[in-house]
Amino acid sequence: MLLLAALTLTIPCLVFAAQVVAAAVSRAPRPATEDDGQRPSVAVLVPAHNESGGLAATLQCLKAQLLPQDRLLVVADNCSDDTAAIARSLGAEVLERQHDTLRGKGYALDFGFQHLKSSPRDVLLIVDADCTLAPAAIDTLVRRTILRQRPTQALYLMRHRHAASVKQRFSEFAWRVKNHVRPKGFAALGLPCQLMGTGMGFPWQQIEQHSLASGHLVEDMQLGIALAAAGTPPLFVEDALVLSEFPVDEAAQAKQRTRWEHGHLSLILQALPALLLGFLRRPRSATLAMGLDLSVPPITLLTLLAVAMLVITMPMALLGYPTAFMVSLLSAVALGSALLTAWWCQGRDLLSAKDIGQALGYVLWKLPLYAKFLTARQVEWVRSKRGDKHD
Repeated sequence: MLLLAALTLTIPCLVFAAQVVAAAVSRAPRPATEDDGQRPSVAVLVPAHNESGGLAATLQCLKAQLLPQDRLLVVADNCSDDTAAIARSLGAEVLERQHDTLRGKGYALDFGFQHLKSSPRDVLLIVDADCTLAPAAIDTLVRRTILRQRPTQALYLMRHRHAASVKQRFSEFAWRVKNHVRPKGFAALGLPCQLMGTGMGFPWQQIEQHSLASGHLVEDMQLGIALAAAGTPPLFVEDALVLSEFPVDEAAQAKQRTRWEHGHLSLILQALPALLLGFLRRPRSATLAMGLDLSVPPITLLTLLAVAMLVITMPMALLGYPTAFMVSLLSAVALGSALLTAWWCQGRDLLSAKDIGQALGYVLWKLPLYAKFLTARQVEWVRSKRGDKHD
């Protein structure tokens, strides 16, 4: 049993290591070659729940990149503030939605999408209400979506607004690894990525075949898996950048982190077996890649599991049964080497070599979050309070 557990843990460790190495040796994105002529039209859908603090900046950023044939729709979902009024004042189409039980981003997206069907565009682009886009990001995403006839995912990064503590900088580094290093590595290998919730582009004919209505904590990943199973896996577009900020309040950060990680772990349990069975029935590299990527849990948890497996299997090695320990050691070495490589390539501006020595404290700090997954798992979608972006 220990050997089986050690072998199972080896899979996500080696997948993670392969992604990091591929990202480290890959070249920078090539300049786009699909930018001749008028770009296809786009409908930008912005779900917003009590986003009055930062919505104006997001809409102004979006409007600067839109063309006359495009649409910009804000869904003010279960709002108790002036989100809808702000959106209208900036010239966006606005829908207001109230529902006592069907709560969550997925339901807001579906509500807006059903409205947009009355006058569809070539591409549907989903952008969260607290994000800003780099110049030409919309142009790049829309053109790539139409050229490849696949869903596209922009590079989505989150940053801390003010001077961050070591814990916060570790969190930001983990985000970079998850949303930049890993999808970049798979893209370099010609493999798809998970959807990340914002900066997502879809060919209209493809997305209308799927339901957006979902209360899942990670409805974006769930949708990406469904698209991959249908033969249209998402494509990572590194040269289209979307930026957001972590919540200022620590309690809000903890709530947000719990939603993401509990949602990810729940999806592993729910979707991974179906993905693997789907691959056995109809072998596709994209389906297998999505399953392997999904098998990698949050990196802190993966580190905890790798260390725990080393400790558990060591006594067996001392008793003359070293196989499980050697497999565990392989996992730990692969994981540790990959983390150091990721830090060298993407983390030295955030974490000094001295900070790395505090990694164990960060890992232990997150133990209660994973314990709650077993004892009090979050299952309902709850938005984190971000605070005023103009503090």
